[in-house]
Amino acid sequence: MAFAPADMKLTSSAFDHHRSIPSRHAGDGEDVSPPLEWRGAPSGTRSFAVVCVDPDAPLVRSGRIGFVHWLLYDLAADVGRLPEGTSLGVAGRNDFGRSGYGGPMPPEGHGTHHYYLWILALDALLEAGPGLELDAFLAAAEPHLLGMSRLVGTYRRG
Repeated sequence: MAFAPADMKLTSSAFDHHRSIPSRHAGDGEDVSPPLEWRGAPSGTRSFAVVCVDPDAPLVRSGRIGFVHWLLYDLAADVGRLPEGTSLGVAGRNDFGRSGYGGPMPPEGHGTHHYYLWILALDALLEAGPGLELDAFLAAAEPHLLGMSRLVGTYRRG
């Protein structure tokens, strides 16, 4: 994944940076996406995308940056927050083999995993349709990347 540091700030009312993600948002809990909020988008932003990966996962299907838990794109430029369990945007395919959000669920006894939630500001809507996998999304999005920010949450199961 290309990197484009920006002054954007990504936060969640559900957990703080480098703190535990509540079980409500985990795969062994209610598996509902956490609320997110961001500010400070770069000038020229036309859309946003959200990517959530677990680089600590023993099984990485996409092979690049970790196990994909969530891929959401084509969020309008005037969107600055996602409510819990959002239905906004276009859902990509996660590494569980389905579209939408799939919460933390590391193997029992595997220790604490880190979940990197990225917000990407793009200079265009991708208009690629639903179901993109991470590699296809990144190929389409990287030429349009204006800036990004991340929020890291942790989760330990069992």
